[in-house]
Amino acid sequence: MAEVFYWILTFVLILTLLCNLGYQLILLVDLEFDYINPYDSTSRINQVILPEFITLGIFCFMNLIAGHWFIFLISLPSLYYDLSLYVKREHLTDVTEIYNKVKWEKKKRLFKVAHLLGLFVVSILSLVLTLTEDVH
Repeated sequence: MAEVFYWILTFVLILTLLCNLGYQLILLVDLEFDYINPYDSTSRINQVILPEFITLGIFCFMNLIAGHWFIFLISLPSLYYDLSLYVKREHLTDVTEIYNKVKWEKKKRLFKVAHLLGLFVVSILSLVLTLTEDVH
């Protein structure tokens, strides 16, 4: 039963991170096409940055505690990158520089989305392997 709860929580956390990044990408695209002003865009993005970091930290910690080392090691570089941005105080987007960095910010978030989709696929494969091992 604990294994089922773990997988449900894993999928919920990954989908939460994907929705968070999707929201940020939508705001950046709206800014790029001038549908939203830079102040509103950066303030909305900055509101969801810290919850994204915390969710990824919970995901990594949960995999560490559960003993799913492969998923933990795959998600660790992303957590390290987020922590290094936070320590250097570069995690928030700047209103004055957002137009110069829109393409970079979009690429960064698209890379995170691709990384999370890879984690999602690995999690599904691990779930299938766990279920087939329990049957035999």
